[in-house]
Amino acid sequence: MRPPAAGTTRLLYGAGLAAALLLPAAAPAQAEPPSRTPAALPAADGAKGQELPGMPTALDPRAEAVVCTPASKEKAKKQDWSRQRLDLDRLHRHTTGAGVTVALISTGVDPGAEGLDGRVTARGEAADDCVGQGTFLAGLIAGAGSTTPRLAGVAPGAKILALRGTDRRGQPDPALVTAAVRAATAAKADVIAVAVALPRKDAALTRAVAEARKAGAVVVAAATPDPPSRGSGDEIPSRTYWPAGEPGVLAVADMLPGGTRPDGALPTGTVDLAAPGAGVVSGGPRGKGHYLGGGVAVATAYAAGAVAAVRATHPDDPADAVTRRLTATAYPADIPQLDAYAAVTTVLGDSAAPAAGAERAAEPVAVRDTSATDRATGRATLFVLLGSAGVLSLLWAGFALSRARARGWRPAGAGTTEG
Repeated sequence: MRPPAAGTTRLLYGAGLAAALLLPAAAPAQAEPPSRTPAALPAADGAKGQELPGMPTALDPRAEAVVCTPASKEKAKKQDWSRQRLDLDRLHRHTTGAGVTVALISTGVDPGAEGLDGRVTARGEAADDCVGQGTFLAGLIAGAGSTTPRLAGVAPGAKILALRGTDRRGQPDPALVTAAVRAATAAKADVIAVAVALPRKDAALTRAVAEARKAGAVVVAAATPDPPSRGSGDEIPSRTYWPAGEPGVLAVADMLPGGTRPDGALPTGTVDLAAPGAGVVSGGPRGKGHYLGGGVAVATAYAAGAVAAVRATHPDDPADAVTRRLTATAYPADIPQLDAYAAVTTVLGDSAAPAAGAERAAEPVAVRDTSATDRATGRATLFVLLGSAGVLSLLWAGFALSRARARGWRPAGAGTTEG
C-alpha cells in the first residue's frame, strides 16, 4: 500500500489500545505538491475511526512553489496508543518536566501553536514552520493538550527552544544542524533533540556535539532518516547516521504498536532505544486541529520528552546518568523500548551508574525468570531448618537424660527425704 500524498488519515481505536490505518483521501480540488507521510499501519479490528490529516516529514523538494501544510479542521477525541504505551497519565502525577529546556532541531516551531503558547522560544527562521513537523514534535515533547489533556506531551511543563536544522521544505542541512547544536549549547539547554539524521559524518558537527555533552546537555538524535518510499524491493545496507552515531548520543528508532520496526525501516546498528513512531496524534503550526504522524523523528521527540521528565525529577544527575537511566529502565527487547514512567520512578542502585568515560549507553537490564531457582532454594532452606531442628532435639534429649540420672530419676523440683 503506497502512502498518501498529504492526504487524510484514519485513526482507529479498539480493544483499549489505539492503532492507525492510513487511507488515501479523495483527490483534492487543487493539486498539492507531494510530501513524505508516514507509512501504513495495522488497524484495530471492528473499530470505527476518525479522519485526521497526515503530518508530512518534508515537502517536495522538486516543486517550484512551496505550499505549506494546511491547518487541520479535525480534532482527535481519544488518547492514542503511544501515550498509553508510555503511561503518561501516571507519569504526569510525578512530573511535568517543569524547569527543563529542550532544544528541538527540526523544521521550526510556531511559538503560538495550540498548547505551546508562552513556552516556546524560536531563534531566527525557526518561528516559520512551513512543513509543520517541528511543531508536531514539540507537542509530543511539551504540549499541554489544550482542550484534550490526555493528548499532552511527555513533559507538558518543559520549555522548547526551537532551532532550524532544515531548509523551509524540511530538507536537512549539516551546516544548519551544527549551528543549531551550538546555539542550544550556548543557551544552556538541558536536552538537545536532533530530529534529523545525516548520511555523512561532519567534523564540525562532531565538535559541536562533543561541546554540548561537555556542557552537560543530553543529546538525543534520530537513529536514521525516514525512508523516502516503502517497498521498493532494493535491499539497503546497514549504516550509521549522524549525529546519532556520535559518542554519548542517545540514538532513537521508531516502533509500531507491537514493538517492531516498521517495514522498510532503514537498517542501522546505532540504536539505543525504540519509542512509539506510528499512528501518533499531535497539533501543528496552523489552526487548533490535530494531525496523525509517525517516523523516527516522532520517536526521537518522545525520547527527548522522557529525558526532560527525568532531568526534572533527578536534577543532580549528570547527562550520562540520565542516558543510563533511560536505557536501564527500558522494556527489554531486541531494541530496548522506552518506558517513560519507569525512567522517572525506578530507584536505581549504584551498579546502574555509568562507568567513568562510558561513551554509549549500556545494554538494558534483563529480567530473568527466577521462579524455579526460588522454589529450589526454598526447598533447600526447609531441609536445612528441619535438619537443624532434629539435631537440636537430639541434643536436648541427651541433656535431659543426664539431668534425670543426676536426680536419681526423681521429677524435677522434688525435694530429698531423710530417714
